[in-house]
Amino acid sequence: MFNIGDVYEQSFTITSETYGHFIQLSKDRNPLHTNSEFAIEKGFKGIVMHGNILNAFLSYFIGECLPTKNVIIHSQEIQFKNPVYLNDELNFKAEIDGYYESVKSIEFKYSFRNSDSKIVAKGKIQIGLLQ
Repeated sequence: MFNIGDVYEQSFTITSETYGHFIQLSKDRNPLHTNSEFAIEKGFKGIVMHGNILNAFLSYFIGECLPTKNVIIHSQEIQFKNPVYLNDELNFKAEIDGYYESVKSIEFKYSFRNSDSKIVAKGKIQIGLLQ
């Protein structure tokens, strides 16, 4: 079912609905994420989306896009490389980097790229296969 080198791809768009729900859930109203004048003053082109929205996309990928639902996240790492803005379309790509049958564990390396093909985030995520 899983092999080293297997690649999974998905696209995500940070809509105003996603952005609004994340603020409602997290209560994170830092001005970098909510005040365009503040964000521009700090050198960005507008309000910067919360990086942890991408963690929600990772959760969706693991829980809904793999060929089995018998999975659990063991650990994840994310490095934010470039800002993400409202309505950005992100291309997500994950590749199986390690498969450890003896402990029923899989490790993916992944990246999110914006429409300019710039990496906005990358990292690794390790999952366990449930019996």
